[in-house]
Amino acid sequence: MPDYSRSSSHPKGLYILFVTEMWERFNYYGMRAVLILYMTKALLFSKVFAASLYGSYTGLIYLTPLLGGYIADRYWGNSRSIITGGIVMAIGEIILFISASVFQHQADLSLLLFFCGLSCMISGNGFFKPNISSLVGQLYEDGDKRKDAAYTIFYMGINTGGALGPVICGLAGDTGNPADFRWAFLAGAVSMVIGVIVQAVFHRRYVIAPDGKALGQTPENVPARLLRPLVITGGLLLFTLLMIGLLYLDAKVVSYLSYLLLAAVVLIAFVIFRDTSLTRLEKQRIKVIFIISFFVIFFWAAFEQAGASLTFFADEQTNRQLNWKIPVWSIHLVSGAGLLLFFRLFLAARKRLSAAADRILRNSVYGLLLVLTAGLLLLNLYLLAMPEASLLLDEIPPSLFLSLGSVYIVLFAPFFTWLWPRLGEREPGAAVKMAIGLLLLALGYLWIAFGVKEIAPGTKVSIIWITGMYGLHSLGELCLSPIGLSLVNKLSPLKFSSLLMAVWFLATAAANKFAGVLSTLYPEQGRTVNFCGYLIRNSYDFFLLFVVMVGAAALLLLLLSRWLSAMMAPAVEKPAPEIVTLLSAGQQV
Repeated sequence: MPDYSRSSSHPKGLYILFVTEMWERFNYYGMRAVLILYMTKALLFSKVFAASLYGSYTGLIYLTPLLGGYIADRYWGNSRSIITGGIVMAIGEIILFISASVFQHQADLSLLLFFCGLSCMISGNGFFKPNISSLVGQLYEDGDKRKDAAYTIFYMGINTGGALGPVICGLAGDTGNPADFRWAFLAGAVSMVIGVIVQAVFHRRYVIAPDGKALGQTPENVPARLLRPLVITGGLLLFTLLMIGLLYLDAKVVSYLSYLLLAAVVLIAFVIFRDTSLTRLEKQRIKVIFIISFFVIFFWAAFEQAGASLTFFADEQTNRQLNWKIPVWSIHLVSGAGLLLFFRLFLAARKRLSAAADRILRNSVYGLLLVLTAGLLLLNLYLLAMPEASLLLDEIPPSLFLSLGSVYIVLFAPFFTWLWPRLGEREPGAAVKMAIGLLLLALGYLWIAFGVKEIAPGTKVSIIWITGMYGLHSLGELCLSPIGLSLVNKLSPLKFSSLLMAVWFLATAAANKFAGVLSTLYPEQGRTVNFCGYLIRNSYDFFLLFVVMVGAAALLLLLLSRWLSAMMAPAVEKPAPEIVTLLSAGQQV
């Protein structure tokens, strides 16, 4: 076995997990980018109902991993759960593809398939999401200095998928023709299938512990009857049917999800605080986790407007016209550079993957490079056959703006990696950093509120307002999300670490549901909404609501920061600089 103790290279398993996670994030964020548009433009849902359903969907997306993680730990193992969850999500995307193919002629069938597809996405995500991230750390021995860098590489995979998904799915499906939404769902299905194949083929061979054993296998002493294909398939079917019922019930009958999440947090608090073995200091630290989680709800509830109300804003009130003429010769030039890059990658693969043991991996890399090369050649042949001398890009699809978050994360994360250590003794505490994150989020909404303040009804604003807002939001995300996750990890007593991490994810689930509720307040022409005595008549009033709500939460957290720091005493170790690249801990980890 290679000795990596003095090496900066990483196990091949890291890159297998990188690729699997990248394609899964491509699937999730690509589908999320067009979801609200499909509901309103194809299924003809009202914006209020679509926003409410979006909140229920994303809330359940972050709730089911609690059950999926438990089943993986006790019965199935990480590997089986990842592959099974990925297959279910791919099936969900295919069902959505069928729904988007028949909505014009069979509306009732399309609606039924739509709810079935969303429920498959929810149940599949429950088994996929909580398991893959945990395998990264297990690739290394305790104390291995490469572990932080490994998580940095892994989360770049998340960013890559999060950036590419909305772009590809948006260009394929968000064309202005509602019938084209099916291609976005199909692209998501293809990406998920690729991720599952990579994981299924290479997991046992490369995702291995330092002692050479494959990671994430079935736990010992699990009854064989629980692992039979018929039992697993039946369990997944029942779980998906349950999700259909829960999603439909919350969206159509009674909005119960918020109360369920609150009850779950109260139950967890009761279980933890009644434990007499906890010391006074441990209870103080647990209280800090609950308090921090409360503030996180306000952050994600405002941040997650991206998939609903901010998509409406990009679609209806943002001037996305480009009228760019792209010369065909420039595409040939870029394609030539791409072909040279693929050739260099081919030579690198021959050199690094020459061992006989790497035959399967080597052939897979060769096949991928061959497909990419063939695709570029076909594109250039198609363009050569076109009589036009240029391609006209009329406007930016509104779904493409959802890729900005991941792009900004890649750009800004190195700055924070550099900044925090440079501050030395002046480095702010975790609560102050999170308050800064909330303030940056509020500033993002203040920025876009200024952009729409003086415009006349029906007037569209420049894209600089929404792109600037997303930039400020990403800065806030880097200040709050990874810091909060690290804090929960460090403050949790070992015996309750899983339950307290569940509190963090429950807060994220509650925030997503709250985000859907707030999105229903998005103003339409001639409609005035009363929210707790505050009248929302236009976009300026709507965005100002988030400025006040998030700004007040930031100031309150700032005022409580010293008290919270005292409750954490003795001082909690500050996270490694690389931890700031853990983007969207509540969303994406």
